[in-house]
Amino acid sequence: MNNQTLTALEGFRVGHAQNLDGPTGCTVVLCPPGTVGGVDQRGGAPGTRETDLLRPLHLVEHVHAVLLTGGSAYGLDAAGGVMRYLEAAGIGFQVSTGVVPIVPAAVIFDLDIGNPAIRPDAAMGHAACQAASDAPAAEGCVGAGTGARVGMYMGAAFACKSGVGSALIDLGNGLKVAALMVVNALGDIVDAQGAILAGMRQPPEGDRFVGAINLMRQMAATPPPSPTAGSNTIVGVVATNARLTKMQANKVAQMAQDGLARAVCPAHTMYDGDTIFALASGTHGPADVSVIGAFAAEATAQAIRRAVQTATPLAGLPVGASISGQTKEQ
Repeated sequence: MNNQTLTALEGFRVGHAQNLDGPTGCTVVLCPPGTVGGVDQRGGAPGTRETDLLRPLHLVEHVHAVLLTGGSAYGLDAAGGVMRYLEAAGIGFQVSTGVVPIVPAAVIFDLDIGNPAIRPDAAMGHAACQAASDAPAAEGCVGAGTGARVGMYMGAAFACKSGVGSALIDLGNGLKVAALMVVNALGDIVDAQGAILAGMRQPPEGDRFVGAINLMRQMAATPPPSPTAGSNTIVGVVATNARLTKMQANKVAQMAQDGLARAVCPAHTMYDGDTIFALASGTHGPADVSVIGAFAAEATAQAIRRAVQTATPLAGLPVGASISGQTKEQ
């Protein structure tokens, strides 16, 4: 099978676990030895864990796994299960008493879809690790994307279902860049021409797209009730087999955010917690960080679009393909 997802990068494994009664879930990216990590966080409402240690001035160089999870801040509990899995395998930062696995994490808010009492926990995080493989990563309404929505400017009643998407770009000579994104955005997801793939539906029928940016224009002087802070976000991973320093990995994560801005309109609002991790396994030689970052942005945009294109209806929410399209105003 032709693998066009993040697991096409040698040594990386992806696992999902979910509870459809939530609906919610989590996704783990298990890293090969020596993987260097970086991060870039934008938007006004993040929910994260272990991001400070990825900054260039801090001690830790290597990342052992990244957790993407639903459940808002409650979902960070799932990282404990990932740590237990890695500890049992002897994987982690070496200390005098053994190992401490480095597991950065980021959350989406999905508590307002289905049963808010069902959240990812340590058992689910451990299950995601057990399910991890180098097979093509599952996309759509799985893992952390199980409860994901887009087009949330007027609330969940007029949103579309979203999920997880992944994309791979082969740069030749064995050098590759990939992305895996969990898409739960306030805004709409748009294609390269600006047409809405999935997003906010026109009240009251909800049978066509209205365009969040168009509504913002109309309501500029008298805005609608503000969405709940922290109720939207895109979290994800960009990865490469290039050899990068920690500072360069952070730059790649920063550049990858441009791909988010290409595929989401509007992006990085006060109600989003957009967070992108960058991982570099270093199995291929040093590369121009600007090139890696440029294609990380492209892979990010592709993965975000895949997340809505591979989603299926769930919890009463339709997918974008079932709604009439509309090109955004500029």
